[in-house]
Amino acid sequence: MKRLRVGVVYGGRSSEHEVSLASAAAIFANFDRTRYDPVPIRIERDGRWSLADRPPSSESAADTIEHARNRPRDTARVQREILPLAHPSDETLLMIERGVTTASRSEKSVYPLISGMTLDVIFPIIHGPYGEDGTLQGLFELANIPYVGAGVLAGAVGMDKSVMKVVFTESGLPVVNHETVGRREWRNAETEILTRLTNRLAFPLFVKPANLGSSLGISRTTDRRSLSTAIDLAAEFDRKIVIEEGVVPCREIECAILGNDLPEASIPGEGITSRDFYDYEAKYLDDRSEMVIPAALTASETKEITSLAVAAFRSVDCAGMARVDFLVNSDNGRIFVNEINTHPGFTTISMFAKMWAASGVSYSALLDRLIALALERHAEKQKTRTSGM
Repeated sequence: MKRLRVGVVYGGRSSEHEVSLASAAAIFANFDRTRYDPVPIRIERDGRWSLADRPPSSESAADTIEHARNRPRDTARVQREILPLAHPSDETLLMIERGVTTASRSEKSVYPLISGMTLDVIFPIIHGPYGEDGTLQGLFELANIPYVGAGVLAGAVGMDKSVMKVVFTESGLPVVNHETVGRREWRNAETEILTRLTNRLAFPLFVKPANLGSSLGISRTTDRRSLSTAIDLAAEFDRKIVIEEGVVPCREIECAILGNDLPEASIPGEGITSRDFYDYEAKYLDDRSEMVIPAALTASETKEITSLAVAAFRSVDCAGMARVDFLVNSDNGRIFVNEINTHPGFTTISMFAKMWAASGVSYSALLDRLIALALERHAEKQKTRTSGM
């Protein structure tokens, strides 16, 4: 049987670069090499594409992230640069190998060797902007190549927490009270905005960059002063800032989704942390954090959460996979849809993989399902007429 050549695209320009490396390491370690021929395609922090000599090492997620943080940023020209072709072609990528020496009878010269590479499917595992937000997916659409995960629309909506909440609200999904503030607006009228926010919303308030994941740039605030500081921090990461009312007391419940037009929900899980909330450090670096799977929920709560997770997935027209996060009031049981993550953390210890493992789907089987879903969706798209003739 012919092995599928799978281009695993990882790294990226966003501040979630290290998380992507950890996810990619797990993927490469769990591919069935009798079925797949995985190709490591790395996007550097400055946006350059290269064919990696080897995939990220399969150490623990925390170690991968820590090593990536401490690795000096390489600004030298990569030896095997890759240029993706943004149009249908027999070749998916052009590989430019620099510094190739050739000898003729008269002289020696050094020149770049250009060759093509064909991929059967692409597995993008880039988190955050410039990868998860529909930009990369648009490139794959132009090239007409199958790829794993959400399309352009779902990626863009799932990345922008402000637009996401508009879509959720219009779809009848329960969300917390919130406001969105623009960075320029904030810098021009801080006092007026603080007054508006504190009049409309009740503390504690959570402040988030609209377009970022892995809980980066998020702060919990309890008064006007800390709110101002938190907005300043979030504004460093994005031009839009989302301010949400906190749920007190709160449980953070998650549910994983697989599928295209007929999505399935996993057993829900709960993230428990010693911190104020389940932030970046708690998710990837704090060994005191705990994942409880299945979450301690009643049968009716489990049914409601899985139903809402599927509804959230469909509301943004998602495909392939997603993780839907919920806030549950511990006192009255009220459930809110918090976010949908169209490219969730994909390490072997990430909640997405753990919830599916508890639901009877191993990590390797997850990879099989996701690639099959990518091929299924691509085949379905080929049935669509693109002209009136």
